[in-house]
Amino acid sequence: MNYYSLHNHTLKVCFSEAVIQGLAPDRGLYFPEDIKPLPTSFFENIDKLDNTEIAFQTIKQFVGDEIPEQELKNILSDVLSFDFPIVPISDNIASLELFHGPTMAFKDVGARFMARCLGYFNKDNDNNVTVLVATSGDTGGAVAKGFLGVKGVDVVILYPSGKVSDIQERQLTTLGQNITALQVDGVFDDCQDMVKTAFLDTEITNHRQLTSANSINIARWLPQLFYFVFAYKQLKNNHKDLVFSVPSGNFGNICAGIVAHKLGLPVKHFIASTNSNDTVVRYLETSNYDPKPSKATISNAMDVGNPSNFVRIQKLFNDSFQELKNDFSAYSFDDDQTREGMKEIYNKTQYIADPHGAIGYLGLKKHQLSDDEYGVFLETAHPVKFLDTVKDTLDTTIEIPPQIEKVMNKEKKSIAIKGYKELKEFLLQ
Repeated sequence: MNYYSLHNHTLKVCFSEAVIQGLAPDRGLYFPEDIKPLPTSFFENIDKLDNTEIAFQTIKQFVGDEIPEQELKNILSDVLSFDFPIVPISDNIASLELFHGPTMAFKDVGARFMARCLGYFNKDNDNNVTVLVATSGDTGGAVAKGFLGVKGVDVVILYPSGKVSDIQERQLTTLGQNITALQVDGVFDDCQDMVKTAFLDTEITNHRQLTSANSINIARWLPQLFYFVFAYKQLKNNHKDLVFSVPSGNFGNICAGIVAHKLGLPVKHFIASTNSNDTVVRYLETSNYDPKPSKATISNAMDVGNPSNFVRIQKLFNDSFQELKNDFSAYSFDDDQTREGMKEIYNKTQYIADPHGAIGYLGLKKHQLSDDEYGVFLETAHPVKFLDTVKDTLDTTIEIPPQIEKVMNKEKKSIAIKGYKELKEFLLQ
């Protein structure tokens, strides 16, 4: 499988090169040259397969022969060592819980898969690779945990000061070893812009081999398609059309779901449910893509004003605005609506949704499911990661899970920076 830059279709690389480079030299995102649908028999018999085999069958064309079959299966078995349960909320709505991994966020799968792929490609290489990543919340913790102690890999995480929850900050600032956290005076978009600028700065790239672990990296992005296939396996026998509502910030997760659909996964419709950062919502209303600076919200992992992966979504719909609108919707909800969504779910079912999951639920409600549709919203993080918001909104307590308890009393260590100049100085040390 080759990948090309969405800025220049003649610029092609193999899977390992795309993983190691992260971003193409022309700053374009890498995109698979071809997506071949799986045989219908795969989906007809999916309930007879375990998650490792399902993941292997869906990802193998994207990896090609660069990782031997058994090694790839071993990687997947390790990465997928926890559950992805469907939890019914009402007669026609369910939550797909993606927070049962080590950092209790959906990004655990992509971060762990990328870390193991990079470890495999780097096993005979004496040169260190620096993973440079921006986070608006959960990416940082998942990447830090996924890459902790990986041979030949240094991790540098940029996060916006005061705009991630206390637990999220602890998960990315308390591990030490090969993980360094840089606290940026700004918003997530500033962090993301600095990462992209560093990739094109030859003074840095001549000094360090850089790669990214944001969802711009294909090894972080593509494994997220597993979630949608795992959900279908659990719901296959309810004989209703599936509608997925995905809390969306950088749009990598929903983009991976659309790839699963291109592989043949039966999905009726995709909904991108966003907070007040509504760039894509406005685009679908006007056909004018007009990104704005990101706004801080209680669903901070989605505080993205210019989502990187939306260009991939457009490509998956053949750059056709009409094709996109046929199968894809986007809705925006502010903090007050988010809190009301959390209360509605809790009062009806005693289910505690985090702010992001609540926005996914609201997307399904606004879409107005028909009788022959079944809606699934992605619960992307454990509500404990947004403890203060949950307590204030629902007036209830949450038991602290062991994964979180481990970091609660550790000392946070980060380096404060104000702009790109200081990032560059750090990377050139």
